[in-house]
Amino acid sequence: MLRPNRNIASHKPVSHGGPYSIKKPQNDLLDFSSNINPFGASPIVRKFLKKKLGTISEYPDSDSKNLRKTLQQYTKIPYEQIVMGNGATEIIYNFCQAFLNKKIPVLIPIPTFGEYEAAARLAGCKISFFKTMNLEKDLDDFIEKVPRNGFVFVCNPNNPTGTLISKKNLQKIIQAAKKKSTGIFIDESFIELVPDSNESVIKYVKKSNNLFILRSMTKSFGLAGIRVGYGIGNKQIISTLSKIKIPWNISGIAQHAARAALCSTFYLNKTRKIIKKESKYLRNKISNIHGFECHDTTTNFILIKTKLKSKILQKKLLKKNILIRDASTFRGLNNNYIRIAVKTRKENQKFVKALEKIK
Repeated sequence: MLRPNRNIASHKPVSHGGPYSIKKPQNDLLDFSSNINPFGASPIVRKFLKKKLGTISEYPDSDSKNLRKTLQQYTKIPYEQIVMGNGATEIIYNFCQAFLNKKIPVLIPIPTFGEYEAAARLAGCKISFFKTMNLEKDLDDFIEKVPRNGFVFVCNPNNPTGTLISKKNLQKIIQAAKKKSTGIFIDESFIELVPDSNESVIKYVKKSNNLFILRSMTKSFGLAGIRVGYGIGNKQIISTLSKIKIPWNISGIAQHAARAALCSTFYLNKTRKIIKKESKYLRNKISNIHGFECHDTTTNFILIKTKLKSKILQKKLLKKNILIRDASTFRGLNNNYIRIAVKTRKENQKFVKALEKIK
């Protein structure tokens, strides 16, 4: 009889948002649970894909070389230091499979994206958690907890809190980890959707052998349905990850869409402006509704503390055809938290009106 690996037998899939996160997906659902570009995919991407429909009968480039060369122009990092993933999550799991094991202690600040913990547990790691709602403010205490000969995960800006760590303070974490021979994985999946500053540490990869950066095109460019993510690290890390990824992990259509998206950076500028404006609108409106408290955020989603239990609130809003993220599934949060995406004014107004009528 076949028996699964012990780590797999105890593995529990992580909960996420999106229309298929509920038992009965509804038509015309207004999805506030997914933190996607409020405009969706660029019109340039849609137009380009129509021209490339004839390629669906062809095998794609398994190395995504042209896409990585386009990313080289976009990130200013050599394409040999870039690896592609079927979404950012595939890279998280491949990374943990390649570099982590039961002898490596792992530190994860919480609440944060749940796949770091899940992937590290599959690798057999012993995990320590650091509870904080704002890592920037608790930086010194966090640095003290960095393990020796271990590994650290940091999401910046953090999901679900929306807090951002400055480059200066991230450099402190990177250096502290380096002194302890510890690696650091920084997830920048939402960094391009921060309106007022650029705290990316991509350029530090050139000088820090212990650093790996994760990016997602799902959020920034609205490509959730075709799954494209990428990682940046030194050549040794990238070579290892390239060896274990499955062949043809990025479809031909996905490669074409991603290249087209990267050539329309004006779209991101437009997006950041609307996020800044609409985030302020939502936080002002929601904070004036009794029983709801918005956390400050730097990106395209808002964590909300609510007196009403999150699952009950989710059900009440579903009756109005609105889906929110029940944030009680994030380690470190309880059932008094929800998370919502920042969308367009018309959609945000619908959400606020629905919330005002909740009893």
